[in-house]
Amino acid sequence: MSYGKYSVFDLKFMEKMIYMVTLVKEKILTFGKMIKFHHTVFALPFALSAVVMAWRNHPFKISDLIWILVAMVGARSAAMGFNRIADAAMDGKNPRTAAREIPTGVLKKKDAVIFVLISSLIFIFSAAMLGKLCFILSFPVLFFLFFYSYTKRFTKFCHIYLGAAISLAPLGAWIAVTGSVSISVIFLTLALMTYIAGFDILYACQDIDFDRKENLYSFPAVTGPEKAMKFSSVLHCFTFIFLFFMYLSFKMHPVFLGFLLLIGMLLIAEHKIVKPDDLQHINVAFFNINSIISILLFAGILTDAIIR
Repeated sequence: MSYGKYSVFDLKFMEKMIYMVTLVKEKILTFGKMIKFHHTVFALPFALSAVVMAWRNHPFKISDLIWILVAMVGARSAAMGFNRIADAAMDGKNPRTAAREIPTGVLKKKDAVIFVLISSLIFIFSAAMLGKLCFILSFPVLFFLFFYSYTKRFTKFCHIYLGAAISLAPLGAWIAVTGSVSISVIFLTLALMTYIAGFDILYACQDIDFDRKENLYSFPAVTGPEKAMKFSSVLHCFTFIFLFFMYLSFKMHPVFLGFLLLIGMLLIAEHKIVKPDDLQHINVAFFNINSIISILLFAGILTDAIIR
């Protein structure tokens, strides 16, 4: 039997293909939600900034940029997926995280494990495409990223560790382009480390009661919100200082100071709207302000490069 120019077989095949495409799309969106893919905006501009600055004295290669981006997405996806697997039991107990994909059963653990394996292979392959040194370093980097998931179980400095893990992005991008390490990019790396650690401490203030109940060592749970927020402020002061030293080390155009001033003002605003007894604006500080800071940094470095 046929309908117009299509047979029953054709229609069933088309329906099956549409169903498969829809299923794949839903899976991709679910994995994207699990790893909070939109949070990539925090570290990605730092990595791109390192690439732009590395191109000063090294030839531009579009292939390097592509593989750096793929490597970063692979590494972050693997790390976040591993974190969700390691924390699945705790996430299910915490009211703030109980609706996450693994605790609710939207994703099975075995699916998350496969996702982590594939993401890890993508990262390793991308690193290999960037050179032998990057390939060799990809294995300890993955271990370092995965180990973060357990730091909250034994140290209040887990936020510093997270910052250090994410700060590997600009350092790795620099090594991929130049094949070496420079003190100048170390300032950018330290800026990202303190920046991430600082706002992660603020974000962790939401879980103080839960962390204490579960004997977890977040900085706010161990020291209290007041001391935690003061420490976060100190870290963000160092973020500003490291960026200023980066400006001096790279001998950047004074126009960058305008962007740095805006970044400093936003860091101050972040700590003004989040208080120990008032966390209602934590999401604004965490995502909106920090996203703008990251983008401003890249815009400043790109502007410096264009002027040069």
